[in-house]
Amino acid sequence: MSIEVDARGLSCPEPVLMTMRQLNAIPSGMIKVLVSNAAAEENVSRLAENKGWKVKTEKDGENTILILTK
Repeated sequence: MSIEVDARGLSCPEPVLMTMRQLNAIPSGMIKVLVSNAAAEENVSRLAENKGWKVKTEKDGENTILILTK
């Protein structure tokens, strides 16, 4: 299962809350989270890792794509 969370342009805690909803909705799979600031990148990554998900980071211009897998 693959889900995309578009949190570009949003400030914390909104990207974290949006991601948390998806992490709680599926036990495993892939979630792609798009963020546009360093604080959101760090906070979403920390949340995912604390819940046992692996995080891969890719830059896309000014945005960051976090690929969460479990």
